[in-house]
Amino acid sequence: MTAELNDTVLSTSGIHKRFSALVVLDAIDFSLRRHEAVGIVGPNGAGKTTLLSVLAGALPPTSGSIHFHGADVTGLPASQRCRLGIVRTHQIPRPFNGMTVFENVFVAATNGGQFKREEANRRAIEAIAACGMLRVANRRAETLGLLDRKRLELARALGADPSVLLLDEIGGGLTDSEAGELVETIRGLHKSGIAIVWIEHIVHVLLQVAERLICMDAGRIIADGEPRAVMADKAVISAYLGGSVH
Repeated sequence: MTAELNDTVLSTSGIHKRFSALVVLDAIDFSLRRHEAVGIVGPNGAGKTTLLSVLAGALPPTSGSIHFHGADVTGLPASQRCRLGIVRTHQIPRPFNGMTVFENVFVAATNGGQFKREEANRRAIEAIAACGMLRVANRRAETLGLLDRKRLELARALGADPSVLLLDEIGGGLTDSEAGELVETIRGLHKSGIAIVWIEHIVHVLLQVAERLICMDAGRIIADGEPRAVMADKAVISAYLGGSVH
């Protein structure tokens, strides 16, 4: 038990999130181990993105606690969590328009990672290379196609030196071949030692990286475990298809 606790990098206990009378997260207990890749699936409205926002610090929980490397970070804003190593991407890319790919990642390294200029420069180049974007490093962000904008989201996150990377439907809107290219990049980031929590509707893409799968429905975790077992779970099938499962 002690070894397992020491291996936990991010955890929540009894997380609730309400918007007025609407319960969006209901008693979420979650843990992420070092270097683990966890996928989160579930129908629309299940609370997946809200959970990611609470983990990242973009939304405060109504109640419950969040710990990072054993320290309580429940009250810390997203900027401080980013500097600690909890970094997220967004479903709709949010680059700094008017700036080049390099400048976008450099800003992430100096602000999110708090690196000084020379080190931020080196890390920005490494992040851009890791995400396969050296060929467009001097292109302005608003001129990029969707796949490269998604890659830029990853590169900016990587520039901030994450130990935990939170991905919100980063495969959304891509063709199968484009999603396959992105999977290779994410797999490389995972192999480098970054722990990943990835929300994705394209389940076959997600399962190429995720070692563990969580299914949410109506703000609750209804299944958590080995991916094939989770996808075969009757409660999971019911959540996706509706009605009873025979």
